[in-house]
Amino acid sequence: MYRPILASRRGELEALSHLDPASAALVAPVLEIGTRDRSVVDTLRRLPSGMMPAVDVSALPDTPEAELTRWGVPVVPVVGLAERDHRLVAHGAAARAYGRRALIRLRSAQDRAGPDASTTAVERIWRFTSLAPEECDLLLDAGDVCCPADVRAAEPRVRRLLDWARRHAWRSVTVAAGGMPPTLSRLPTDEAIRLERWDWQLWRRLADAGVGYGDYGVHPAVPGTGDATDRLPTVRYTDDGSWWIYRWARRGGRGDERFADLCRTLVSAPHWPSTGAAFSWGDHELLRRARRGAGAGSAANWAAWSTSHHLAYVLSTLVHPHANGGPRWHPGQGPPQRGRSLR
Repeated sequence: MYRPILASRRGELEALSHLDPASAALVAPVLEIGTRDRSVVDTLRRLPSGMMPAVDVSALPDTPEAELTRWGVPVVPVVGLAERDHRLVAHGAAARAYGRRALIRLRSAQDRAGPDASTTAVERIWRFTSLAPEECDLLLDAGDVCCPADVRAAEPRVRRLLDWARRHAWRSVTVAAGGMPPTLSRLPTDEAIRLERWDWQLWRRLADAGVGYGDYGVHPAVPGTGDATDRLPTVRYTDDGSWWIYRWARRGGRGDERFADLCRTLVSAPHWPSTGAAFSWGDHELLRRARRGAGAGSAANWAAWSTSHHLAYVLSTLVHPHANGGPRWHPGQGPPQRGRSLR
């Protein structure tokens, strides 16, 4: 299973909703809920059949609206080590209502207790939720890893946590990290800029541990960061061990023309997949813009198309590590590198 940690924004949720059934069966998203409103719940109901997302409501206040059993949609509760007793009880009720599963999220940068204290914390979780270890997935969240020094610091810390995790009979163990920089506004515009996927490199260094893979999609892991005020057309395009960042500021013509120029540059690049628009729903939409078949869209659309390609690329790498074709998406179903490299 691939566990992307995604914000519950329209773009990310739309990308998930366009996964075909075969791909959706391999994706177990962890959704961070910043606000509880009807639109979030309605979108959860429209996710592909069989996909049961894990939902993290730790950012919500302790109100009845944060109790997942009240949402009326099957989800897996995400449980932190420091949750209050009454929220643990509520998470346990949700887990028992929806298949007796929970995801325990241990953040390596915040949960710095030693192995004995961590065992005490998870035993408390099992006691208040009335769950057994084998009914819980463990997510070791390494957080932000945006440079070689971050990777070097994170690896031994994660390995110590994996040594501790082997004490218990988890349903599964996943390591996740986020490698996208907190901001892209300082990058050059009007050309493809290559950035290292340091989160992927961390997981590759842990390959001998046999753990599952998770990441933060195409967005940073640091809360409250990003380029919310940057309105330049932007596509974050995942490749083998890297992202290609397209930020287009070219003046002249309408906004639709500017984004079409971005997309034409992308689809003519060597990192455009050999299967083209069939690679993912996001690639299909980007090719339509390159051919001037639709408008430029919005920041939410750019996030959706970037995330869609990212999900497909990661699945392709995990399921077929030596293949370039990747998952196939069909309308109606729901190499050398070029550009500048910034390390």
